[in-house]
Amino acid sequence: MATHPGGLTVTGPAIRTTKLVRRFGDRIILKELDLTLGRGEFTALLGRSGSGKSTLLRAVARLDHGVDGSGELSVPERVSLSFQDSRLLPWLRLLDNVVLGMRGPGARERGLTALDEVGLAGREKAWPHELSGGEQQRAALARALVRDPELLLADEPFGALDALTRIRMHGLLRELYERHRPAVLLVTHDVDEAVELADRVLVLESGRISLDLAVDLAAPRTRRDPRFQEYRDTLLTALGVTQPHPLPPVLPRTS
Repeated sequence: MATHPGGLTVTGPAIRTTKLVRRFGDRIILKELDLTLGRGEFTALLGRSGSGKSTLLRAVARLDHGVDGSGELSVPERVSLSFQDSRLLPWLRLLDNVVLGMRGPGARERGLTALDEVGLAGREKAWPHELSGGEQQRAALARALVRDPELLLADEPFGALDALTRIRMHGLLRELYERHRPAVLLVTHDVDEAVELADRVLVLESGRISLDLAVDLAAPRTRRDPRFQEYRDTLLTALGVTQPHPLPPVLPRTS
């Protein structure tokens, strides 16, 4: 059960699939997939290329019209998406990008608040090309959250960023999640990113969930934590990645 702005209490899962099948020609991508994601739950989805991650995300986003399939799928009414590229429209200023499609007298005020939340206060009149890659992704997050989604779908939103910017964006996404509490389904290839951000990590293998792992780590999470490494190793094993044996320590020279 979750309470949303306005006092509306909503029960039931954020995502529920029952025997979900998606086919492309003779190839079955999702094979009678059963999955339930709770309201307000932060879940990461891992899987090797071709495992069906993008197909599942498109199905949940209702973007797979015309694709051959069957099964049942239930998602909330308010769903937002965030992609690897920001997809800001270059001919619109930043605030207009954030509130694109919104109507009503309070839309621009909500947009300004969202920009403030992602650290872009005062940049509402900037053009997208004037922003760095990290700033563009911050704007994309503002656009996704300004509509108060019940479900946020994030398809490798930090994959194109440099390492330092990516670390900052991890902290921002988790902070915004704690503040707004949508259900989040994050698709990523980065095992460390999954353990750092999510409270539940799924591994998709050949169209089915092969591992459903709860991550019980206190914030702030650090990769130096032995339990972080245990979760990481479990996921890498599930993904078929063999861990190399550690090299022996380098001993100091003696004269």
